[in-house]
Amino acid sequence: MPHRSRTSLSQLTVLHLVQPVAGGVAQVVTDLVRAQSAAGMRAVVACPPDGELAGAAGAAGAWIHPWRAGRAPGPALAGELLAAARILRAVRPQLVHAHSAKAGLVGRLTVRGRVPTVFQPHAWSFDAVTGRAHSRALLWERYGTRWATRTLCVSETERAAGERAGIAARWSVIRNGVDTDHFTPADLTEPPPRAAFAERFGIPAGAPLVVCLGRLCRQKGQDVLLTAWPRVLAEVPGARLLLVGDGPERASLDRAAPPGVHLTGAVADPRPALRAADLVVLPSRWEGMALAPLEAMACGTPVVVTDVSGAREALPAGHDTHALVPPEDPGALAAALIALLTDAPLRATLGDQARAHVRATADIRQTAAAVLGLYRDLLGPSPFLTSHRPRRSATP
Repeated sequence: MPHRSRTSLSQLTVLHLVQPVAGGVAQVVTDLVRAQSAAGMRAVVACPPDGELAGAAGAAGAWIHPWRAGRAPGPALAGELLAAARILRAVRPQLVHAHSAKAGLVGRLTVRGRVPTVFQPHAWSFDAVTGRAHSRALLWERYGTRWATRTLCVSETERAAGERAGIAARWSVIRNGVDTDHFTPADLTEPPPRAAFAERFGIPAGAPLVVCLGRLCRQKGQDVLLTAWPRVLAEVPGARLLLVGDGPERASLDRAAPPGVHLTGAVADPRPALRAADLVVLPSRWEGMALAPLEAMACGTPVVVTDVSGAREALPAGHDTHALVPPEDPGALAAALIALLTDAPLRATLGDQARAHVRATADIRQTAAAVLGLYRDLLGPSPFLTSHRPRRSATP
């Protein structure tokens, strides 16, 4: 069969190997699959069957292969490698796109450079651990980079962090994006979004409302936010805080939550919470580039975020003065929240600027087009562009 042209991706098969099945990684993969399917590609997602990703990616046009894998390396790793190898043989992709640390480990060990491989860390694995685990994760990332045709970072600061850690990768940076047609300010023809929250959580109509959207885990820093919250209440009496999401720290956060804090659990659609909020806060300890602040800003809601990878790049020029605080600093976090909760005109100005900024710089269509461009650059007019159809064991 003759080689396809450098610009054609029609009928190209790309295998997305993914371990996280919820949150930002799942959303990124779903958005990419939707764009790749629209471009005529055959997008295959191998992921654990539980969680939201399999259904969402399937609805977006992906073929789904169940791949049972835990978040961390352990005794099950050998079986996860064998399962990934079986999927690779069945799918016969021209390109493998491995998302996050675990899939990056398994994907690179399984493929070992035989097929062009994109590794997208979505935040570095060595940031999530300490001690010996940190050293092992760092050694692996330095070693495993030889089997990634390209390491794709979602922010320039994520790339720089990898470079400082001694990872000699072939880098690309494509910033995260969100669907700016989906994440929009509240429709003025509908009832005010605050009303539903007031009824569900008993929030007084005029109470200042802060929303924290994210997986309930150490990475997202909700424990730091709860430490800061009494200081906020001392200056803004009656303020309410919603922790929107679920995760391994839910029970401990629930026990530690002071009055006026509500844990909503996971939600199918975060837009009502983002639109109802006066402020959205994400006090992460580490990130690549978080989606939640982009989603909030697309809804016209100002944000307060910690100065981790991707944060400065996500914010409009000048917003760092009001919206950026050091990680793990409850005092600075409380001060930023108080300053904005007590200045409604400033919040309105920042929200308008944030909405315009995201529409101009962080639309998912820009991100998806850039990823397709990366695939073209990696494949070019090569034998890898010969089309192979997956076996019918996959689910359309």
